[in-house]
Amino acid sequence: MPSLLRFLSVVGIIGAIGYASVFALAYFVKPSPREISVTLPQDRFYKQR
Repeated sequence: MPSLLRFLSVVGIIGAIGYASVFALAYFVKPSPREISVTLPQDRFYKQR
């Protein structure tokens, strides 16, 4: 039973570190908006038979 508790605590700590890193990225990193232009070929607008 002690090895199970040790395993669960290690998995919990790794999960908490992962959750904290995702939260930090979402909270502290602000994306900068910019314009994007994409050229599409005209043959993609026509129906294919």
